[in-house]
Amino acid sequence: MALPRDMEVIYGVNPVLEALRSGELPIERVLIAKGRSGAAVEPVLKLAEERGIALGFTDRREIDKLAGRTSHQGVAALCRPYRYASLEEAAGEGNSKGLRLVVVLDGVTDPQNLGAIIRTACCFGASGVVIPEHRAAPVTPAVMKASAGAAGRIPVAQVGNLAQALDALKGMGFWVYGTDAAGGAEVAAVSFEGDAAVVMGSEGSGLRPLIRRKCDFLLSIPMGGGFDSLNVSVAAGIILYEISRRRNPDR
Repeated sequence: MALPRDMEVIYGVNPVLEALRSGELPIERVLIAKGRSGAAVEPVLKLAEERGIALGFTDRREIDKLAGRTSHQGVAALCRPYRYASLEEAAGEGNSKGLRLVVVLDGVTDPQNLGAIIRTACCFGASGVVIPEHRAAPVTPAVMKASAGAAGRIPVAQVGNLAQALDALKGMGFWVYGTDAAGGAEVAAVSFEGDAAVVMGSEGSGLRPLIRRKCDFLLSIPMGGGFDSLNVSVAAGIILYEISRRRNPDR
């Protein structure tokens, strides 16, 4: 079975289940490997039937070909290409209660990191994620899997000019916080008052100079053990947790 040119494939039980639950992804068909059964796939079958999505049972090797790997757990979904949100949607304009939080990524190229950050942003109540169109990982099936399906539950905007997008967010009332391993205020000492846009830099070189200059504040995470930086998805998790903790002290 060849993947149609205008289709993408999501694979794995949880990513497919979350994509079905979100209702945001244009899923055309769900495929289950013959002989695959049990409690893990029952919710997938039930949701697909409820949403009127075609179900197909096929040889596991066919799903291997579609997914390009064998780690699909015998479950895949064919869908139209990912629909990016507008910047306004990602910012929660007109659709947000309380203080808003947006995660902005400056050149994160690893799909696993992008997926992990999207999942973390969703877990900590961010209204959306913003990524650049060029020199950055787009939302792909691999990102969808790494996000455990969260990319179908939180708006992700793709912008042509990240610096202009930050200016637009400022115009919507956001303060822009950039991450800087070499300096900046310790994240635990920052109050994060008002709507916050947190900008994470690329895995190798951090924030670009222009993007750094657009930031209202710079943040750092103190660390020891002979290391001076963290994986970008880990750093994002620490900062987003800290913001959530500050905003929800009774949780």
